[in-house]
Amino acid sequence: MATTTATLYHQLPSDIRLATCTLFRSFNHRHLLIPQCAGASSRPYFSRSTTPFRLLAFSTNANEPFVEKVSDKPPICSADELHYVSVANCDWRLALWRYNPPPQAPTRNHPLLLLSGVGTNAIGYDLSPGSSFARYMAGQGFDTWILEVRGAGLSVRGSNLKEAQQCAHGVSEQMEAVANSATSEAFAKSVTNGVYSADPQLTDFPGALSDSKISPVKKEDDLTRLATVWDESKLVTKLTETFMSLSERLSGFLSENQSKIMSAKLFDQISKLLEDSQLSEGFNEIRGKLSSLLERRQSSAIASQIRDLSQNLVNMIEEGQWSVSPQLFDLQERLFSTIDDFQKQLDLIVQYDWDFDHYLEEDVPAAMEYIRAQSKPKDGKLLAIGHSMGGILLYAMLSRCGFEGRESRLAAIVTLASSLDYTSSKSTLKLLLPLADPAQALNVPVVPLGALLTAAYPLSSSPPYVFSWLNNLISAEDMMHPELLKKLVLNNFCTIPAKLILQLTTAFREGGLRDRRGKFFYKDHIHKCNIPILAIAGDQDLICPPEAVEETVKLLPEDLVTYKVFGEPSGPHYAHYDLVGGRMAVEQVYPCIVQFLGRYDSVS
Repeated sequence: MATTTATLYHQLPSDIRLATCTLFRSFNHRHLLIPQCAGASSRPYFSRSTTPFRLLAFSTNANEPFVEKVSDKPPICSADELHYVSVANCDWRLALWRYNPPPQAPTRNHPLLLLSGVGTNAIGYDLSPGSSFARYMAGQGFDTWILEVRGAGLSVRGSNLKEAQQCAHGVSEQMEAVANSATSEAFAKSVTNGVYSADPQLTDFPGALSDSKISPVKKEDDLTRLATVWDESKLVTKLTETFMSLSERLSGFLSENQSKIMSAKLFDQISKLLEDSQLSEGFNEIRGKLSSLLERRQSSAIASQIRDLSQNLVNMIEEGQWSVSPQLFDLQERLFSTIDDFQKQLDLIVQYDWDFDHYLEEDVPAAMEYIRAQSKPKDGKLLAIGHSMGGILLYAMLSRCGFEGRESRLAAIVTLASSLDYTSSKSTLKLLLPLADPAQALNVPVVPLGALLTAAYPLSSSPPYVFSWLNNLISAEDMMHPELLKKLVLNNFCTIPAKLILQLTTAFREGGLRDRRGKFFYKDHIHKCNIPILAIAGDQDLICPPEAVEETVKLLPEDLVTYKVFGEPSGPHYAHYDLVGGRMAVEQVYPCIVQFLGRYDSVS
């Protein structure tokens, strides 16, 4: 019997905590970082592009300076070709998986772009030769491309083309290794009688700072040790660098209010180390002065004052600890740990600094222009299909084009389980609404969806089935072969920036999805679209239920939209990913899409 949405609402919060315990027991925080090529620039990403893209030349032969496709594909890439397109004014190189039509396939006039859901890569469209939406569409004559947006799959950051190709192989190896670890002995040991055990390594994750009290000094030898290990200059430097990061390096990423939140968080963590001691009053005075400085525009004078106050803070702690009762032990070590964990969190904020509008305004246009340059359609148009967030991107693009009075350069689109407005539905994604608080988004700068699902998978597919409800979110009962479901869960999902989730959660508020400024409501202008749209929903989709899809469909011009719900009362049923990879999709969904796109593939 299928798990109900109401049941999920009660189960998910506690189950996510359990999954997180297993995740941070089995994965180092380095797995959360974006793959970056050796020698690549570590500079943060800034959105200032004027030209959306530039073509990349991949070649291992110096005499062949312009070869767009990668000559040596990573093993994880099952496409015919792997291409990269670079987005201007940043170091992202977006992966494009290409599937060439066979010689006997029908001739088509337009290339086909596939866009994936949030936190997913190209694998969802190509699970196996017998269950590959991308390969099926190529077999129907469409020059088929899958875009992996920044942060997904084989998209990488790199300083040159050769390193980007090498980095793609590293990403591929890491994806396979993480998937293989899901069935390792480490996961088996993480469960005792069906219950997770506590693990002290949880504090290795950035932001998961220890709440334990400082140990009192009891022996004379301990006092000697404390005096020996105290490294004043190193701690001053560490504090200064962290404070400077807040006032300088993060200026392009955090608003003034967000910087205040992060500063307060660090001060609160240090304050915890000093609570119940006579040092608290002195610390609060220094805290006030530092907070005032961090709010000012950066200058050499401000930097000098920040360092002086960091020195004062260290001096106060060093001198005061001898007079407090009980004595404080291991204080320097705990301060270092607190600052290190906080710095890791700042690094994640900088490294995962993108949202939905970055995809819409930069990644997708860059990919579309690249595909046009490669496929050369006579009328310069593409066909496009978007699953989940991929469909939302297509809707948002049409809304923007309608508002600005420009052509989308799309011949027709298909959306699978997508909507601009989820307010009237019972979507399980409403459970993400707590992250809509900007302060909470700063506390949790990324959601390691791929790692969480990998950690949870063994307990969703084998006894005691603690996370069996996860399967209902992905696929309806008996709709996906167990091996394909395993591949989807272990290889298809990525880490999601909180900034991206923060923007997507506006789709659950009055007015529906809006831009990052909160001023442009995408549903307000979707009625201005002028191309044919096929909107598809699954009858048992708990993530984007049919009623959510209908919220957007009813806004579209009646003469341009076709709406279809797949699934029958007696079965088969379609959950979120069954529309792409379910066992019945090849017979029911794929032909419907081909028939629709075929009607609009002519060149006027």
